[in-house]
Amino acid sequence: MNSIRKFAYAVALTLSALSIAPTPASAQETHGHFVLSHEVRWQNALVPAGEYEFSFKPSGPSELLFVRKLSGSGPGFMMLVNDVTETKPSNLNQLVLVAREGKSFVSTMALPEAGVTLHFAVPSETRQLASADAASASTTAR
Repeated sequence: MNSIRKFAYAVALTLSALSIAPTPASAQETHGHFVLSHEVRWQNALVPAGEYEFSFKPSGPSELLFVRKLSGSGPGFMMLVNDVTETKPSNLNQLVLVAREGKSFVSTMALPEAGVTLHFAVPSETRQLASADAASASTTAR
């Protein structure tokens, strides 16, 4: 009987300690929607034109952005965020596209409600160097 009482006391003490302990503040999930007027490349995904909704919840060392098409049936996309930087609060969410080799790539997504800007992998700009024929480039002095 004495051991049951000690066990009950230990359980009550543990439960009260857990309820008093501070819980870590959880980051708030951000939701929204956007419209793509044309097909874009978003990291390794090819995202067709259309209306989309997204959700982002900062957590841990690698953040993920979830994107789902609103109309029709199609796959959802899960994007790994390369980098997250703080941003100043404003009223305007922004999805920034860059052009490379005739294609559009998502570069950043600014989410001022959450106070962050998400950065995504974009191929570097390639520069083609014109090569001159060695025979025509050399001059002979006479």
